[in-house]
Amino acid sequence: MTQRAVQVPLRQQVYLRLRQAIDTGVFAPGARFPASREHARVLGVSRNTILWALERLQSEGYLVARVGDGTYVATRNAPAPGSHGAPRVAAHQLLSQRGRLIAEAGLRWSPPSGATLPFRVGRPALEEFPFALWQRLERQLPQATRIASAGYTEAAGQPALRAAIAQWLLVSRGIRCAAAQVIITAGSQQALDLIARLLLDDGDEVMVEDPGYLGIRANLIAQGALVRPVPVDNEGLCIGQGAALYPRARLAVVTPTHQFPLGVQMSLMRRTALIAWAQANRAWIVEDDYDGEFQYGPQRIPALCSMAHDARVLHVGTFSKSLGGGFRLGFIVVPTTLVEAFTRARAINDRQSPGIVQEVLAQFIAQGHLLRHLRRMRELYRQRQAYMIACLAHASGGAITLEASLQGMHLTFEADAGVRDTDLSQRALREGVQLAPLSAYCMQAKRRGWLFGYAGYDETAIARAAGVLGKLL
Repeated sequence: MTQRAVQVPLRQQVYLRLRQAIDTGVFAPGARFPASREHARVLGVSRNTILWALERLQSEGYLVARVGDGTYVATRNAPAPGSHGAPRVAAHQLLSQRGRLIAEAGLRWSPPSGATLPFRVGRPALEEFPFALWQRLERQLPQATRIASAGYTEAAGQPALRAAIAQWLLVSRGIRCAAAQVIITAGSQQALDLIARLLLDDGDEVMVEDPGYLGIRANLIAQGALVRPVPVDNEGLCIGQGAALYPRARLAVVTPTHQFPLGVQMSLMRRTALIAWAQANRAWIVEDDYDGEFQYGPQRIPALCSMAHDARVLHVGTFSKSLGGGFRLGFIVVPTTLVEAFTRARAINDRQSPGIVQEVLAQFIAQGHLLRHLRRMRELYRQRQAYMIACLAHASGGAITLEASLQGMHLTFEADAGVRDTDLSQRALREGVQLAPLSAYCMQAKRRGWLFGYAGYDETAIARAAGVLGKLL
């Protein structure tokens, strides 16, 4: 069976997702269902898609529409005595308040998994990773190291890896930090989770980029934070507007090197203003450096954390883009005064990352293999970016003309604010092309368009996907 034949229509996916939320009690019996427009915005789909799913749920008895009052989750009776099945207790009755927050936050962000389709963002060229070299480094580990790594190790991470990362950050990102300041995590999501747990209280306001990464918002909401959208322009997060709108904000999360999803760089003036805001308000800045390794020009953009900042910036890095998401390795650079607290929290959270993987990665970095791999990938990605730009321009007759970028793994094409970008995304998905709509990343922003990931797809895949979009247009 072809990949296209097994593709589940988007409206069916939405229907199944909402039904599961009702079945598991995320939406409690008798609760008012969100308005269709709001739900469509949160899920990043068209309103017609939501309406189709709601109509089906109503026909099946999951929802009840009250004229002039809205739509409510139906109250279902427990099975009668002697009938098949026991009374089902809804999840909302079992979960704590924080548990409900986490479950509801999960509806806002479903991380992709399984087979990838072009042009899905965030996928590196996994086929180009030197797996044979990695395996050789693992075989070369001394037996004593293997035995020690198989047991409980330091919660903050293996000393060799923390030292290697500290040296790597100095060379590649201009960050001066001690190895002790590096806390190893299971990717950037766990890093953000730890930061929110340790630095925020329920109800604290956090400024985020709008448009911005959905995983960041979901993580913060799950911890009880109040997520506050701040516009992004061609200089990055508009901190002046954010500070005026949210004077009590305790934290700001930014992607200054390559803003996600727009791809702009935060200007020096804006960086300085952001740091001044943090210092004046005793607030925190989280720098999400999700793809800072992929800069293709002769000059490297330094990390925000490399500037003088009175220890108000926490730098979050990940190896998901350079090695692959399956390695589940990332890190936080924290101020010295917070090292002990983050180490203890890491131990409570999930104890430690796999010791063997950490030891191999430490050798991979120290022996220069990471540097050589990234050099190869930068050249490959730059070629794939140029090829994608040409293919899309040709296939669309010039309707999709992307501007080349000197950093990142995706490009963003902005359309007029009135365009329903979800329509093309849905049609493309049915044809085997994954095209994220820009509106899916917006909270209040009215920006529309599409994201084109290119790093993880060869020329054949790029040409085919461009041809599909050309026909759809």
